[in-house]
Amino acid sequence: MRALNKEILRLALPSILANLTVPLVGLVDIAVAGHLDTSAAALIGGISIGSLMFDMMYWNFGFLRAGTGGLTAQAYGREDWRGCLENLRHALAAALLCALFLLAIQWPFQKLMFIFVQCSDEVRSLALKYFHIRIWAAPATLSLMVLRGWFIGMQDTFSSMLTDVMVNGMNIIASILLALGIPGSSFAGIGFTGIAWGTFIAQYSGLITAACIFLIKYRWILTINHPAGESKEAGRTTMREFFSVNGDLFVRSLCLMGVYLAFSAISARFGDTLLAMCSIMMKLMMIFSYFTDGFAFAGEALTGKFFGRKDKPAVIQTVKWTFIWSMGIGLFFVLVYAFAGTPMFRLMTSDSSVVEAARAFLPWLVIMPLLGCPAFTWDGIYTGATATREMRDANIGCLVAFFIVWFAGMLLLRLTGQQANASTKVHLLFAAYYTHLVFRSLYQTIKYRPAILDRMRD
Repeated sequence: MRALNKEILRLALPSILANLTVPLVGLVDIAVAGHLDTSAAALIGGISIGSLMFDMMYWNFGFLRAGTGGLTAQAYGREDWRGCLENLRHALAAALLCALFLLAIQWPFQKLMFIFVQCSDEVRSLALKYFHIRIWAAPATLSLMVLRGWFIGMQDTFSSMLTDVMVNGMNIIASILLALGIPGSSFAGIGFTGIAWGTFIAQYSGLITAACIFLIKYRWILTINHPAGESKEAGRTTMREFFSVNGDLFVRSLCLMGVYLAFSAISARFGDTLLAMCSIMMKLMMIFSYFTDGFAFAGEALTGKFFGRKDKPAVIQTVKWTFIWSMGIGLFFVLVYAFAGTPMFRLMTSDSSVVEAARAFLPWLVIMPLLGCPAFTWDGIYTGATATREMRDANIGCLVAFFIVWFAGMLLLRLTGQQANASTKVHLLFAAYYTHLVFRSLYQTIKYRPAILDRMRD
């Protein structure tokens, strides 16, 4: 067990260190927007809606990372280097095609977006400014998803970490300097649009970094020769698996996007102050996930490797210890949120109305790690085992669960004659969001044996 735990930590710690920079990007973007001028709530709302537009796009293509990681980890476990390389080639080709598609549909997409998302004219104008700049980073963003997944599948979270650190570090530095200016110089910054340009620069910087890592560290994989017949068959098998796995993961991404789109769209109807509060709350709720995701990535890499070797005892132990580590992180963050929730809000914005509005909803922040941890951890394990059909079904169910709770709650309020104010509706919205997490966790727990362990029978 000691060797397995060392391997889990070897894979998890680089991902955690990289993930530490991820929330900082969102926090810095909101903090910069929140301190640009007096209309902090509108600027934060513009960042929130603008980011939501890219979440809608990119989360639908999250299969590029997850599918590449799971299939590559299994090929790595079989020592099928040809399969590892084929996975990368297929995924990069798919990423570039998807990026071209996104660039082609950007205009109808933004029109469709604001049919469903209601917000003030000022927030809409700011969100579109952000969108029109950042959309041109789509080729880099989708290609980076593939390369991160491939590095994880190759049991190399360190290279994934270097890429993420470059992207997120550059994003923070470029966004601050472009938006606020360079101290001691004549450049006073370009304001709100500097945040979007910072993200654009960061994505292409990260892609260059990942490409250099591959050419330096994995150039050997390009020179391996295999028998012609074996190579051809391996390529066919990989292609079939690629489309099957990624088709399921695409549906999963659509369902998750449905939940987060609904959350943001509903919260946007409560006014700029509550929209800003919900946006910050979501950012803070996700901070802990960047720690647990490190262990989820470790679980993905190791589960995939052992699944490829048909080593069932090793898979069972990997699942056990991955959960122990991730739930330990979750319990730690319960304490962090309980004692530092309000100060964390104050760091995000100087708008006292947003901070004051958040006080009534802090209990939702405190319980987030306990409910979210199992769902995120199972995602890594199921991805490694490429049990994507069950992942797809779990997320279809959680989308349905979210809307059942929301609409049933609103109907109950009407039937009982209660005039629900905005605050009551926000509580109901958080309840619906948490229901989708609980459903995911329970469904995947029940399906663990038939979806993963039973598939490893000789």
